[in-house]
Amino acid sequence: MFNTFVHILRHDSFLGLYSGLSASLLRQLTYSTTRFGVYEELKSSTTTVRTSPSFPSLIAMASTSGFLGGVAGNPADVLNVRMQHDAALPSASRRNYKNAIDGLVRMTREEGWRSLFRGVLPNSMRAVLMTASQLASYDGFKRLILSHTPLDDNLSTHFSASFLAGFVATTICSPVDVIKTRVMSAKESKSVRALLLNVYRAEGVAWMFRGWVPSFVRLGPHTIATFLFLEQHKKLYRRFGGFTEGQHAL
Repeated sequence: MFNTFVHILRHDSFLGLYSGLSASLLRQLTYSTTRFGVYEELKSSTTTVRTSPSFPSLIAMASTSGFLGGVAGNPADVLNVRMQHDAALPSASRRNYKNAIDGLVRMTREEGWRSLFRGVLPNSMRAVLMTASQLASYDGFKRLILSHTPLDDNLSTHFSASFLAGFVATTICSPVDVIKTRVMSAKESKSVRALLLNVYRAEGVAWMFRGWVPSFVRLGPHTIATFLFLEQHKKLYRRFGGFTEGQHAL
């Protein structure tokens, strides 16, 4: 990870570290908005003052919302991977998209609209795993902390549950992340099966957790910040919406 960091600074300057920022923002607007919105709506529709959905039900809800989010965010995800991967390519092979909108237009014009959904199946499966391991595990860890420790529903609980959720999500999604990145950055179209066979022959089973550390460095703080913000947002929503603490709770 450190060598990659130095390589980008040396060849692309400090701004190279933010390659694909516009595509990443677009991805969050499409992918994250969809999966969080659908999950919270499904969860609130099955939650009452006395009962809340079981953990298996939370996993099912998170999987559904993750799949929908994966499909919605796939075009931006393809762009994000390509724009970040450009720094590792020779100058002559770079795509040099100016921003997310330019990338969407050029991909559609040069490769057809189907290129926007390249890798949509593994990406959606990854979104299912990510949402189930992140959102459902956060709610599960939060319940365990509230039930088996003296902590209340406060910042310490939210931080602890979100840290554990980030660890679980990174570990579960690592193999799919490797596949997704290689499919989306490939110059030629290959089936996932053919790609897996080639990677296994070249690298053995170690490929499954290649890049785990940088993934956790990115996903850990992201997960913590997301849930800390979400919990505060829900508290404000309940307060100004006139709901009691029991309503729309976990």
